[in-house]
Amino acid sequence: MATPASPNAFDQPAWETAQVLGVQVAVAADVLEAALALKQRGGGQIVTLNAEMTMSALADPALGGAIAAADLVIPDGAGVVWALKRQGYRVRRSPGIELARQLLVEAASRSWRVALVGASPEVMALVSARLKKEIPGLNLQFSVHGYQSPEQWPGIEQQLREARPDLVLAALGVPRQETWIQRMHAGQPGLWMGVGGSFDVWSGAKQRAPQWMCRLQIEWLYRLVQEPSRWRRMLALPEFAWAVLRQG
Repeated sequence: MATPASPNAFDQPAWETAQVLGVQVAVAADVLEAALALKQRGGGQIVTLNAEMTMSALADPALGGAIAAADLVIPDGAGVVWALKRQGYRVRRSPGIELARQLLVEAASRSWRVALVGASPEVMALVSARLKKEIPGLNLQFSVHGYQSPEQWPGIEQQLREARPDLVLAALGVPRQETWIQRMHAGQPGLWMGVGGSFDVWSGAKQRAPQWMCRLQIEWLYRLVQEPSRWRRMLALPEFAWAVLRQG
């Protein structure tokens, strides 16, 4: 399991590590501060944990192993926040899409090299152009869509390693993005973070839930309305709640 990091040797740790159904998750006053502390320490993998991913991690050893080995796991979903509060932790939900955007802004201000990986060719073209326009000074050094043939990936991965980016955002879907990052970031500097559908939202291809739904922590319902085919995946939510209640 990952250990807490600190901005320097004289500061208190930026987070402590708790567990939800045996899956690690950080309890941090400020996830951006925690991520920047991790970057200062040399970088690592950031995972955004929700109830659905927690249940998937329990069923999928590869995903579970990637999360266990990750350096910073933030409470992305309302269910994870609820489970932590039952343990006495006062935490706020920290959507991964918001942390990723904050890190891009930090990257521009700190002259970090940024890499984007994943999504469709159309979305990648749109998101790359929009981010350069919306975040002045962003050094987007590497961008590649996720619809590559198996034969192309080794060369792409070698180029990415040689670029040695300070921030890598991967939109390859769960669990692929987590297991891919676990393999790729070893021995590499920088922050590596799976961002799911964030590129779709930033590109304008999809809309994020209205703020009032985010405040009520029912963003999952908006996604379900947009994509009714997600209903099978949503069955993980009551399973998660029941598992947490049984645990006491």
